[in-house]
Amino acid sequence: MGFFNVLENCRQHAVGHFVFASSSSVYGLNTHMPFSVHDNVDHPISLYAASKKSNELMAHSYSHLFRLPCTGLRFFTVYGPWGRPDMALFLFTQAILEGRPIKVFNNGHMERDFTYIDDIIEGVVRVTLHTASPNPDWDASRPDPGTSPAPYRIYNIGNNNSVSLLRFIEAIETALGKKAIKEFLPMQPGDVPATRANVDDLMADVGFAPNTSIEVGIAQFIQWYSEYYKV
Repeated sequence: MGFFNVLENCRQHAVGHFVFASSSSVYGLNTHMPFSVHDNVDHPISLYAASKKSNELMAHSYSHLFRLPCTGLRFFTVYGPWGRPDMALFLFTQAILEGRPIKVFNNGHMERDFTYIDDIIEGVVRVTLHTASPNPDWDASRPDPGTSPAPYRIYNIGNNNSVSLLRFIEAIETALGKKAIKEFLPMQPGDVPATRANVDDLMADVGFAPNTSIEVGIAQFIQWYSEYYKV
């Protein structure tokens, strides 16, 4: 309902370009990687993913009915300074510093396409300045999910590089200079074992692809965390 209200306000106030956040979670049961915006995403495995897919569909409807230019950005595991305290990087850092165990799901057999916040911001700004336009080659007999005859586009924002959860933890340990106590657990319901973004369309249309390495990004997060919390 919140997303619908934003769309309706965009329509009423003739917004020139509506850019919204979607998520890599929409890929759900897909296993063919890297994930492409041109892939079908009709099998979400969490209500969060279903809500993001629903938002994309509503945005497309408004784009088609009212010619409202809409661009959806599928973020891939965003991290960095000022990050959410309920996300893995924040939770792991806090637990390691306090000598508490960290929860390592799927026994560590997880991979994520981590995207540093500065890369996300760069992508958002570039996409905002690149107003969505219709795809003149769109074929209704072979519909492309990533484009449309309406002014509507979807992009992935990720590093096109999957990093294992254990390497992610090692980078935190290195930046902190302290080892983690690991509690290995099974996979959580609604989670997926791996993600990886195909960012070819983003590169082609706005000339940018996220590229901050996990070691650099985590080191910058730890520096911020240490200064902010005075540890």
